[in-house]
Amino acid sequence: MNEDIEKLNEILSSVDILSSINDNFDTLLKLIPEIEYMIGFLHKHPHHHLDVWFHTLYALSLSQNDFDIRLSLLLHDIGKPFSYQDDGNIRHFYNHPKVSASISRKILERIGFSENYIAKIIYLIREHDSPITKNDVIKNYDLELKRYEIQRCDVLAHNPEMLEKRKKYLKKVKRYFND
Repeated sequence: MNEDIEKLNEILSSVDILSSINDNFDTLLKLIPEIEYMIGFLHKHPHHHLDVWFHTLYALSLSQNDFDIRLSLLLHDIGKPFSYQDDGNIRHFYNHPKVSASISRKILERIGFSENYIAKIIYLIREHDSPITKNDVIKNYDLELKRYEIQRCDVLAHNPEMLEKRKKYLKKVKRYFND
């Protein structure tokens, strides 16, 4: 494992993820300077109550201590500052999973991850907003379980007043893993 991957692993594998990010913020920015664009970037959307960076931190705070999940959550919205459409007072991010995946690929290659590992993380980022089907779970239970956890953390980091529909979706999908 190279030094940059070890540093990132150390930061993201801490029991207290938020303290770890705060304590190692300069190191994190050296590894992933693209994070700076997320800081203070407003969602301007009723389903979000935090800027992109604080939404990401909130989602990370809800995650289990799994490097794949945390790395995917860290990068899942990194493309939002580059893929937004303003519609009056509301901002949309229609293509952000693909943009986030593209930016993340460059980051992960630069840091030195293997192509197989990059492909897995890119899949999780690209599909973080796409519905999980029963067939997805049957094809790759473990990968889809990670995707579900990413979706769960992402959903719960949205505006609490707008969560009912998303919580119903999570409940429905959770059953796929228990069947």
